[in-house]
Amino acid sequence: MEKDYFQLKDKVAVVTGAASGIGYATAELLAEVGAKVVLLDIDEEKGAKAAQTFRDQGYTVEFLKCDVTNAADCEKVSSQTKSLYGKIDVLFNNAGIIRRKTVVELDEREWDAVIDVSLKGVYLLSKYMIPHMTEGGSIINTGSGWGLKGGDKAAAYCAAKAGVVNLTKAMAIDHGPQNIRVNCICPGDTDTPLLRSEAKQLNQQEDAFLVSSAKGRPLERLGTPRDIAKGVLFLASDLSAWITGTELVVDGGGLA
Repeated sequence: MEKDYFQLKDKVAVVTGAASGIGYATAELLAEVGAKVVLLDIDEEKGAKAAQTFRDQGYTVEFLKCDVTNAADCEKVSSQTKSLYGKIDVLFNNAGIIRRKTVVELDEREWDAVIDVSLKGVYLLSKYMIPHMTEGGSIINTGSGWGLKGGDKAAAYCAAKAGVVNLTKAMAIDHGPQNIRVNCICPGDTDTPLLRSEAKQLNQQEDAFLVSSAKGRPLERLGTPRDIAKGVLFLASDLSAWITGTELVVDGGGLA
């Protein structure tokens, strides 16, 4: 009986940053439990390839190219999703980028890019998706452990993710009367292309960087994209029906 709570049969889920990493893993898991999934990503080639991979597994999946920093794109894909499936039940605002620099080292364009993708993108896509969402819908925003505490050489990222955490709470208050839940998932270091890119940005050897990223947490390993996807599924499912305006930390105990 409990297993039924995790089923998303006949639900429509939208996932941003879906061509790789946490977005890809989450799109796959949501499809596995019965959702019709719309993959959004700025990388058209990788996004289309991901969608075809999922369709080959028998899942109902569509890919739509979307720059989450562009209002016209966000409005367009929202309308396209409604036209395709008639509704939207789950929105996973996951797209994000990082620049490993202090405020002194960052140039203004880098600051703007991180804030625009990681924070403004949540606002824009939510703005256009929420009017199409069903009562009982669920929005999950990707924050970070560094949205709850500071981190070194990641000033713009920390600012953006802290913004996501509090934006989540504000959205939960605003849209609770529509019975739309809004929560934030806060991953710790997870083995994704984004994390691996940090090694290069910091001029560190990739393998050594990944090992160091796993140290100091009670569960002494990196997270996997599937670890985070399971948390998203919980927040998307009926098991979290009375949970809104909160953050779920999935980090192997790192913040502890």
